Amino acid sequence: MMQTHLESKHNVARAWYLVDAEGKTLGRLATRVASVLIGKHKPTFTPHADSGDFVVIVNAAKVHLTGKKWADKKYIHHSGYPGGLRTRSAGELRDSRPTRLVELAVRGMLPGNKLRAPRMKRLRVFAGAEHGHAAQNPQPLEGT
Repeated sequence: MMQTHLESKHNVARAWYLVDAEGKTLGRLATRVASVLIGKHKPTFTPHADSGDFVVIVNAAKVHLTGKKWADKKYIHHSGYPGGLRTRSAGELRDSRPTRLVELAVRGMLPGNKLRAPRMKRLRVFAGAEHGHAAQNPQPLEGT
């Protein structure tokens, strides 16, 4: 009888992947990156174990949105105080913090459980083409 293999978080081999976001559509990029952070691309995927890989995204400032989303898509934050509602468009967010746009998109694609924070720690986003992870030898991610 064949038994199902359950991966443990202690013996996970983590790879590093590099994604160039220049000209890529934000949502499609975020779904692919979230899938790699979760570890669904591995044959040893286990839902309750954090078995994903590291992802380095470069050129986040050159990501693409379709239609009029640069002006119409709103990012809302509330401080918790009366009158503390802050709204920014996607264009304003790109101009001030371009990496935050990609981080929020990927975070929204991850399931909202106790594994989201450690998965987000394995995501490294850079606005330009330079990144500080050359020593990890990141491989280009297929399907992005």
